[in-house]
Amino acid sequence: MKVQFCLYFLLMPLAACGAGREQSREFSGDSAMAYVNAQMAFGYRIPNTDGHRKTGDWILERLKARVDSVEVQSFNHVTVKGDTLRLRNFIGRFRPALKDRILYLAHWDTRPTAENSPNLADQRKPTPGANDGASGVAVLLGVADALKKTPPTFGVDLLFVDAEDYGDFSVDQDVFIGTRYYIKHMPEMKPLFAVLFDMVGDADLQIMEESYSVAGAPEVVERVWTRAEEMGYGRVFKPAVGYAVSDDHVPLQQAGIRAIDVIDFNYPAWHTTEDTADKVSAKSLGIVGSVAVSLTR
Repeated sequence: MKVQFCLYFLLMPLAACGAGREQSREFSGDSAMAYVNAQMAFGYRIPNTDGHRKTGDWILERLKARVDSVEVQSFNHVTVKGDTLRLRNFIGRFRPALKDRILYLAHWDTRPTAENSPNLADQRKPTPGANDGASGVAVLLGVADALKKTPPTFGVDLLFVDAEDYGDFSVDQDVFIGTRYYIKHMPEMKPLFAVLFDMVGDADLQIMEESYSVAGAPEVVERVWTRAEEMGYGRVFKPAVGYAVSDDHVPLQQAGIRAIDVIDFNYPAWHTTEDTADKVSAKSLGIVGSVAVSLTR
């Protein structure tokens, strides 16, 4: 993603504070951390690599065991350099017959270059992607665990998008590839709102409101941050705008979806070789995942 430093009523009523705290026990931060480690064991998840293929198969296997229905969007993308990327989006649906739906998404690929590494020799190496990639996937899989045990009130779609992090964000080339493919093949009924989870596992988790989210879907930002406050996570979900991040939520907004980005962009290991599992916390994953589950009730 690229970073730069109320119009509607809330779509659905917020639950009481006590109910929010009770819901937080549904999501296991320890299980989510295990999902991070499992992804890291596959190695780099760069499109066209063995680690990428194995990780995709692993996500698909877990979805099939948890959700009500699964869709795989397999497609090729030709880059500006002429390379053909073999890609897959995965969509796991709970209560697929319901028209009122929520969309949660995260990218599952990792970046081929660590251009922010302080060591010049490391800048051509890939990023490990523990927080930038694996944390969002872990939250979505943890949500799937919780919703399998107790189905959501609304329809919920879990979208794992491919090739978000592949190309050049400065010129918007070969990035957000999976999300843009999803938009072109989206069901006629759009979700009520969408929440992107990206870089949500930082051990020192501080999630500020993201500027494009506030501008494009202020009622969704209010909904998420209010719920987090009710659940006792106000010190993590800060009610102030911290940054503007070009991320997968932006093309969703451009397609008419009320989408926001839940992201902790104050992460020194971003796009470096230091984005490793020791930077990620089960507690942080548990906080974010608990809020996500609570919003489905």
